[in-house]
Amino acid sequence: MDEVARYNQARWKALAGANALFSRPRLDLDAQSARKMIDADGLLGDLSGKDVLCLAGGGGRQSAAFGLQGANVTVFDLSPEQLERDSQAARHYGIDIKMVQGDMRDLSTLGADSFDIVHHAYSLNFVPDCTEVFEQVASVLRTNGLYRVACANPFTMGMKSSDWNGSGYLLTEPYVERAVIIYDDQDWVYERVSNSEIAKPVEYRHTLSGLINGLVKSGFSILNVSDSSDMYPDLNSAPASWNHFVAFAPPWLVFLARLEN
Repeated sequence: MDEVARYNQARWKALAGANALFSRPRLDLDAQSARKMIDADGLLGDLSGKDVLCLAGGGGRQSAAFGLQGANVTVFDLSPEQLERDSQAARHYGIDIKMVQGDMRDLSTLGADSFDIVHHAYSLNFVPDCTEVFEQVASVLRTNGLYRVACANPFTMGMKSSDWNGSGYLLTEPYVERAVIIYDDQDWVYERVSNSEIAKPVEYRHTLSGLINGLVKSGFSILNVSDSSDMYPDLNSAPASWNHFVAFAPPWLVFLARLEN
């Protein structure tokens, strides 16, 4: 395990201990809300009987949603604490979920051509090389399999809602592939306690060309790109608030790609 993996594993252990938003299993899902969570745009097709990998997606959220759609689910995550949340969700819903601990940069334990869909939650920016991950995903996907990956919007990465200067949000970080960006968690990520200390996110910028060319190089064709998932932009909200900020600077992108060979 290298320094990148050690840092991320320790941070998610702390986040799970603080009951951070993305470590809270979803125990309130039904078929309709589960589908909306994992496929709001309706692009994944019939999921019943499909072999699905929730990549770096521990926490008892996406895995439960796919299970409720009748998929055969494997969740792969670096954090044992996050995988325990998937176990909790599986017990709650009475569904089978296979859990594997590991680093998304090495999926060799999963076997080649094992999945119809890889659903990759926001985590790609926690590692320096996106193409390294794309090649691993291609190795476990079947031909014509789908890869849904969420990542930081490279143009707005590093901007914060607190960067409001009275007329806009300032860009302060260089647009460089693999640039290291360290920032504070948003207030909604976890409840602050005076005696708690959670390491800040350390992320790496993946430029738009790096993302697109990395996918193409790894054998994917891009089917769809979304920059509005899971956001609530509102120009009428207070400046420097989250909803105002995302109306100016959408923080995430979601790619849907198909493995061609």
